[in-house]
Amino acid sequence: MAEQVDIFRASLEDAIEILALQKLAYQSEAQIYDDWSILPLLQTVEEIRDEFSTSVFLKAVSEHSIIGSLRSHIIENTCHIGRLIVHPKWQNLGIGTRLMTEVELMYRDVARFELFTGSNSIRNLHLYHKLGYQEFRREPLGSKVELVYLEKIVIGKKKNIGYKNS
Repeated sequence: MAEQVDIFRASLEDAIEILALQKLAYQSEAQIYDDWSILPLLQTVEEIRDEFSTSVFLKAVSEHSIIGSLRSHIIENTCHIGRLIVHPKWQNLGIGTRLMTEVELMYRDVARFELFTGSNSIRNLHLYHKLGYQEFRREPLGSKVELVYLEKIVIGKKKNIGYKNS
């Protein structure tokens, strides 16, 4: 796919499209764990709209469609990154990496970044390790899933190339 992909800060008006993409993207996670009751698949429009009041959402856009997203919020000098999603047809093309890079640039003054994924989510773990994240904790989530918490400690300052507002 040679289409242009741009990264923007998402707005509340994007909530429904991001939620639809989230439900599509998380089907592969549900298959990995044979669990269709995972929270990203059950989230409601009201819940995601509420998240916009506490989190910054980024979106990857191609030809006016949202093809990727993530959300982040700061707690005590740590940027917590959640729900990195990319449309299945757009995966393995660097969009997840671009979204992660943008959020790291946006919060370049924090001391660390933190995120989590399931222990069987090999592709996610590979991406996060490739981006410099290291495991620091595991925690069971029910009988089928073990969460792997990863962090990236910021050393020095990063060059700011910023992100675009739409």
